Amino acid sequence: MSDMNTKHNRVIWFDLPVADLDRSIKFYSEVLAIKVGRESFDGFEFAVFEHEDGNGGCLVPDAGNVCEKGAMMYLNVDGRIRDAVAKVPTLGGTVKQDVHGIGPHGFRAIVHDSEGNRVALHSRIDA
Repeated sequence: MSDMNTKHNRVIWFDLPVADLDRSIKFYSEVLAIKVGRESFDGFEFAVFEHEDGNGGCLVPDAGNVCEKGAMMYLNVDGRIRDAVAKVPTLGGTVKQDVHGIGPHGFRAIVHDSEGNRVALHSRIDA
């Protein structure tokens, strides 16, 4: 994480619980069009979202905490929200609310990922 991210952003990292690490790596790498790399530390396997110039997070095997309620994380798919949403069902997710405007804040779609977590995909433009 860069200093810019910790100074100017309220959310600087996230751990997203998953039931199947390989399935969730495929889901997020294709939906977000970024690298999601498998890592291991002290025998614990997890996957880290590409985040060199921004905030990051990881996928953590923790099936008991997969959640479709509670706080909702907005993930950036700027300029390609229609493409990202189209990939969701083919990768084992579900579109709960298709692309829709959120006033001056752009566009979002609410989806359940391949594991059942509720997340929002966000773009400044409807494209």
